[in-house]
Amino acid sequence: MGKSGNGPTGKSRNSRRGRAAAESVVEDVDGGRAELVPDRDRPRAWTLLIDGAPQSHVDLDDPAYLSFEYQRRIGHVIDLAAPPGKPVRAVHLGGGALTLARYVAATRPRSTQQVVERDAALVRLVRRELPPDPGARIRVRSTDARAGLAKVPDGWADLVVADVFGGARTPAHLTSTEFLDDVRRVLAPGGVYAANLADGPPLAHLRGQIATAACRFAELALVADPAVLRGRRFGNAVLVARDHPLPIAELTRRAASDPHPARVEHGRALTDFTGGAAPVTDAAAVDSPAPPDSVFTK
Repeated sequence: MGKSGNGPTGKSRNSRRGRAAAESVVEDVDGGRAELVPDRDRPRAWTLLIDGAPQSHVDLDDPAYLSFEYQRRIGHVIDLAAPPGKPVRAVHLGGGALTLARYVAATRPRSTQQVVERDAALVRLVRRELPPDPGARIRVRSTDARAGLAKVPDGWADLVVADVFGGARTPAHLTSTEFLDDVRRVLAPGGVYAANLADGPPLAHLRGQIATAACRFAELALVADPAVLRGRRFGNAVLVARDHPLPIAELTRRAASDPHPARVEHGRALTDFTGGAAPVTDAAAVDSPAPPDSVFTK
């Protein structure tokens, strides 16, 4: 997060984390009640929840570890966005606990990253309790995702990741063709866009998002649990878009080998999946559907 995100001295930070290793941290932030819950299986790992909904998981000892299914799938996209280890310039719309920015910094050292996270109080909490590597080139802007994207120079980014949720729903203004026009403006030639989408039966939102992206990008892929794609349950799907060919075979192999295997749809099958859905414009955009209560209960 840059120099301003280094937090207290290493000594006091380490002693605090040692004392609080088994304790949750609860704090009100702009978006609701934030809770950092320790991972009992990993000594310095934490899950961030906002109003009870899991948002991020971070392992301070191993930032390349991705616990959430959808974040592992985006991790595959990051891995395939450029040759292994090559630094990239990345824009993250939605920060949470900076899980994916930490992943890029760990797997692609010397990368330059901009994170746009509207919740300034959440940013302060994460900086204090889960400080990233001070050597990581991560800058955080506390502003609306679309407003922050508008400040990124033309052709600056090799990678744009959209993972923005307010109250467990993606805001309407981040679902439109006009939004994707700005994503395209920011991407360098060959750059990749990845978006975390959430939907359930009848999958109208997901189909509309694919149709919207198809109007702006030449190549698309969708990575998701087969049960989600069949409309059997609410869940996450990762949309990947690019103007150059996507590494479909390798993405498929990696998604299938995950602990929770996913399917990759692309080409004609993905077009058929949209079922004739219309692209979404600013004038017609609505928030993504709210997940059922059962998603966050066991």
